[in-house]
Amino acid sequence: MKNLGKLTLGLALVLGLSSCGSNGENNEASSGEKAPTEVADTIKIGVVGEKNEVWEEVIKRYEEGTGKKAELVKFSDYTQPNEALASGDIDVNSFQHYKFLDEYNDAQGEEKLVAIADTMLAPLGYYSNQIKSLDELEDGDKVAIPNDPSNGPRALFLLQAAGLIKVNGNPGEAITLDNITENPKNLEFIEMDAAQTARALDDVKVAAVNDNYALDSGLSPNEDAIFLEDPENPDAKIYVNVIAARAEDKDNEAYKELVKYYQTDETKKDYDTYTNGAWIASW
Repeated sequence: MKNLGKLTLGLALVLGLSSCGSNGENNEASSGEKAPTEVADTIKIGVVGEKNEVWEEVIKRYEEGTGKKAELVKFSDYTQPNEALASGDIDVNSFQHYKFLDEYNDAQGEEKLVAIADTMLAPLGYYSNQIKSLDELEDGDKVAIPNDPSNGPRALFLLQAAGLIKVNGNPGEAITLDNITENPKNLEFIEMDAAQTARALDDVKVAAVNDNYALDSGLSPNEDAIFLEDPENPDAKIYVNVIAARAEDKDNEAYKELVKYYQTDETKKDYDTYTNGAWIASW
């Protein structure tokens, strides 16, 4: 009987401790706050496309200066890196501008990801295999633009800046083709994934191509674009690219250290070397 009493008391203590632990976890979850991520031995950085020489140089300097490790995780399109970051498959990503990040968080219904550093402005441009100027566009010509809610409107506002169309809205707003109010040349707009617009150049008269995909395709924004975004335009701020992290990691010291190795004069020189001056430092 004594042994049974000790066993009963032991079980009660175990259950009591388990209950306390469970309540603690529920309280943490109900607060809506997430604990900062414990940084792994290697920081994983999500990027889009194959041309990542600038980041490769940053990683070399980071590893030599700190003795720590970092590696690139490459994605083929814009839909993947934010999901990978939110799920914890990578630690930070570097592929998007403020507008794209805001659109992602709006779609999630909460601020899952935050910008922890500015990187550069990569101007969007119109390219063509057939004409040398947008003025050469003819009635009914096909124009390829990105189909995402960030870069699609950006492409339309850029075409308005070139004097080809007029739209109802202000830069940064989520306009669609339905917001085009004047299209005197009856241009036919073909929406597609941003990763595909450069590949469509043989099938359309002009295409709006994001900078990273232009570089991946062997195009030089400064030399090959027939119309390029003006980096001096105040509206361009929303298109400044960022390094993003999960919201709970916005003050992560390890990621801040990585940022310090990115935001340097050496990186600005790498912009000139690897993008022919197409990228403009924004810090």
